[in-house]
Amino acid sequence: MSGAGLNRRDLLLRGTLATAGALVPGWASAALAATSPAAAPGLAPAALPDWTLGVGDVLGDVAQQPLTRLHGRAPDLTGTLYRNGPARFRRGASASGHWFDGDGLIRAWRVQGDKASLAARFVDTPKRRLEEKLGRIVQPGFGTPAGPGAVVAGPDDTNPANTHVIATGGRLLALWEAGSATALDPQTLATQGVVTFREDLAQMPFLAHPRIEPSGQIWNIGSGGKSAYIWRLSADGRFEAGQAITLPMASYMHDFTATERHLVILCQPWVSDQLRLPFSQSMSWRPERGSRVLVIDKDDLSRRREYELPPLFFFHLGDAWEEADGTIRFDGCFHNDPTFAVLGAPALVEGRHEHSERPLLHLVSLHPDGRADMKPAGITAEFLRSAPETAGLPRHQTIHVGGYRADRPFARSVGIWDWRSGREDSFDFGARQLVEEFVPAGRYLIGTTLNLDARATELHVFDSRRVADGPMVSWRSSVALPLSFHGSWVS
Repeated sequence: MSGAGLNRRDLLLRGTLATAGALVPGWASAALAATSPAAAPGLAPAALPDWTLGVGDVLGDVAQQPLTRLHGRAPDLTGTLYRNGPARFRRGASASGHWFDGDGLIRAWRVQGDKASLAARFVDTPKRRLEEKLGRIVQPGFGTPAGPGAVVAGPDDTNPANTHVIATGGRLLALWEAGSATALDPQTLATQGVVTFREDLAQMPFLAHPRIEPSGQIWNIGSGGKSAYIWRLSADGRFEAGQAITLPMASYMHDFTATERHLVILCQPWVSDQLRLPFSQSMSWRPERGSRVLVIDKDDLSRRREYELPPLFFFHLGDAWEEADGTIRFDGCFHNDPTFAVLGAPALVEGRHEHSERPLLHLVSLHPDGRADMKPAGITAEFLRSAPETAGLPRHQTIHVGGYRADRPFARSVGIWDWRSGREDSFDFGARQLVEEFVPAGRYLIGTTLNLDARATELHVFDSRRVADGPMVSWRSSVALPLSFHGSWVS
C-alpha cells in the first residue's frame, strides 16, 4: 500500500470541518455565528423537558468515586468500560450548534467483582483550551459555525475528540471523524497529545469507527470529498500501510465495515457539493443518485467492485461477514434522509425534540452476481455491536439499543437481534431511563443509562443469553453525565 501524498490536499481541505471554517472569510463566520439559533440564550430551565439532562453540561473532570450497587450480584468480571461523548455544549451566553460538537469527556467505569467505580476526564484539546480561555464557544464544527475569536490553522484545532475511544498499544485513542486520534493514559485519563502515525500524514482524517480484526490489526478510513485514505495499523497501534482511493461519490461518511477479506464502504447520497458553514449545511441530499457500496480487497486495494442500493441515510453499520458462496452481509441502522443530522440533533441542544424519524434495522446482502438487497428486521435500532473475537466472521446476532419512540428522543431498551430466527431478546428500561450503547464483555453485555428520576448515570451488566431477564447487577453513580456515543470494554 502506498500513495500517501495522493489527494492529501483534498482530504484535508474537503474532508474536515476545520478547513471549511478556515476558508470562509472572518466576516462571514461572524455573521453566521450571530444568526445561529444555538448562539442565542436557550429555553428557561423550568421549561426544559427532563430528557435534556442527556445533553447537559459537565463543568469539570469527575474524580474517581465508588458506585452504589442497587441490586443483583456481579459475575466474575474484571475490567474497564471506557466511553466517550460530548459533555460541554455551553459557555457563557454561547452554545454549540449541534449535539455532535460538545467537548469529549472520557468515562472510565471500572468493575472488579461486586465493586465498581467511575472517573471521567475531558480530552485536553486545542478547541477546549481556547474556548475555556475565551469563555465562549467559537470553534466551528459539524453544525456549529465559527464565532469571533476562532483560531483554525488545521483540522485538529476544531477536533473535539468526542465520538469513540479504543485501546491499543498501551494507550487509549479518543476518536473523531475528521481529524487525528488523541492519545490518553488509560489509568489517569490524562491527555498525552495528538497522534501522528507518520509525519506526512499529520492531521489526516481518521474515522471514529475503525474496524479491528480478531488479531487486533486495525483498519480505518479518512474521508474527504470523493477521496478517502485507507489506514492499516498493527495490533499495537503502529502505522503499517496506507493508500488513497477514489469513492463513488463525495458522501458523508461516519462509519464503514469489513469482512475478513474485504473493506465494505457504503456511500450514501448526502454529498459534499459546496463550501458553506456549518459543515452539515455544506452537504446536499441527492436521493436520485441512490446509494453505492464499494467492496475492496484488503490484500490489493485496486481490486474493487460496486453495488447499487436505494437512497438511504445512516450513521452506524454492524460488522460484515462473507458466506461460502461469496455473499457479503452486514446490518445497518437506516433513515430515509439526513433530517435528524441537519435539524434534529441541533434541536436537542436547544431543548427541542423534532424530526423524530426513527432508525430502522436492516440486513444488506451483496451477492456474487452483482445484485444487492435489503431485508428489514421490523425494529428500531442504533449503536450496533458484536463480539470482537468474531469481527469480520460469520455471525447471526446483533447487539443494539432500541425502543425509539416518536414522543421523545433517545433509546429506552437494549437487545440482541437474531437474523436467523427473526426474533429479538430485549429489555426495556422504561420511559424514565435514557439508554446508551451496550458492548460485549465476554458472555456479558455492559453499558450505561441515565436515570431521569435519580438524576444519575447507572452501570448495568446483562447475561447476553438472557437479556429479557434484566440486569444481573446495576450500580449507580452520584452524577448525571450527558449521553455518550461509543466505547470499548478492556479486560
